[in-house]
Amino acid sequence: MRNARVIAFYLPQYFPIPENDEWHGKGFTEWTNVTKAKPMFKGHYQPILPSELGFYDLRVPETRKAQADLAREYGVEAFCYWHYWFGAGKRILERPFNEVLESGEPDFPFCLAWANASWTGIWYGMQNNMLLEQKYLGEQEDTEHFYFLLKAFKDSRYLRVNNKPLFFIYAPLDHPDVQNFMRLWQKLAQKEGLDGVFFVGALWGSEDLPNFSGTARIDPFELPGQSKLNKAISLIKQRFFGYPRRIVDYDDVVECLKNRALKENEFPVITPNWDNTARSGSRGSVITNSTPEKFDLMLKNAIKKIERRDPDERIIFVEAWNEWAEGNYLEPDIKFGRGFLEAIRKNIFSALST
Repeated sequence: MRNARVIAFYLPQYFPIPENDEWHGKGFTEWTNVTKAKPMFKGHYQPILPSELGFYDLRVPETRKAQADLAREYGVEAFCYWHYWFGAGKRILERPFNEVLESGEPDFPFCLAWANASWTGIWYGMQNNMLLEQKYLGEQEDTEHFYFLLKAFKDSRYLRVNNKPLFFIYAPLDHPDVQNFMRLWQKLAQKEGLDGVFFVGALWGSEDLPNFSGTARIDPFELPGQSKLNKAISLIKQRFFGYPRRIVDYDDVVECLKNRALKENEFPVITPNWDNTARSGSRGSVITNSTPEKFDLMLKNAIKKIERRDPDERIIFVEAWNEWAEGNYLEPDIKFGRGFLEAIRKNIFSALST
């Protein structure tokens, strides 16, 4: 038996699309940001580059199979694909998951995370202009959204919790009527022969998400807190010396996550690293001094918090499988190789503590 169900968020932005060609230049993919990154302060490790999987293209089935084979070998149970639905059926970056669903390959578990946030230029070092707005158009729209995903929910590979397909929502309270949204989907799921939907919503700040099956805090920069003095120093460094917006030591993040109690239905979120300056430049944030050994400790702490739960709900989210331009990834890199994956295999398949 696995000690935990490790679910890794999966970014599909590794192939060109017309929208990114228009916004960022012909042929843009996430690798465009990754390869242009430069160190911004002494000891800043950039660029962060992949090793054995290379600068892959997610239109290639062999790449998707290689990713799944690696994940399976090292104890990752499922990929949680970021799913984009902007309203009126507008989607983006859908091709990799569509091909996984239609082809039946790779034969590896998955679930979906609705990235229900507008796209603006600020995350790419541009002006804060609207690129693609997230819209909520009412019950009919929510119904169409559900039926669009029904084939995925019924796929034998779809990850289930208590026999319900897990559906993650990135910004649940941005939906103007999220409680009715969930009630509608539960009703439709049962109508279509499912036991329901296992909703997991992301918590931000002091948010509370009543009636959700589970919650997860997915922003590592909520922890640890900064004093007013340190915030002022960070702002000066950013404005006058080109430093990132915030720099935090990985040891401090490990310690804060260890000491923060989980709510009854809250799932831990862990990250091997974080550095989104490749995307955002001085607007970005950095966790420094990450290593597989420190990630191993973060994972051990997370497992300990959930080890007495029912095995089906012994879930840990990892941010992420392949967010290379945010510096959080499990895939092999040129610095640590498979080190972060080794930490997962060591802990997931080891004997449970007594």
